[in-house]
Amino acid sequence: MRKKVWLNKTIQEASQLVLQGESTDVIGTLNPSGQMVVDSDELAFVYLAEEGDEFTYLYLPDFIWPELKMAVEADQNVVVRLGRSDMTLLQLKDELAYLVSNIEGNGNYGEAMVQKVESVFLANEKMEQAE
Repeated sequence: MRKKVWLNKTIQEASQLVLQGESTDVIGTLNPSGQMVVDSDELAFVYLAEEGDEFTYLYLPDFIWPELKMAVEADQNVVVRLGRSDMTLLQLKDELAYLVSNIEGNGNYGEAMVQKVESVFLANEKMEQAE
């Protein structure tokens, strides 16, 4: 069975952004996979973490995207904190850039997902191009 963890709280610490999950999450030892996918229905990016021979899906919902964008632009590490364990999300910047470029203007992801991604991650770029 696949585990899902919603990372719904952000904390800025020193030079990193910490994402925290729901307090009821029971997680073993996670290792970063360096891979992300999209859940358009939930308006979320999903980071895949390996737990043994299975994946745990770490959901990054749209309401934390502005903080995520700022951390990536500032070249900060993004860390998931579950319980007393921290895990750096490896390859996050590259994966996020790849997904955003694929989602831009692509109706296959659904209108709501495209609009949300463009408004958070591409709004400044579109304004600069218009000038």
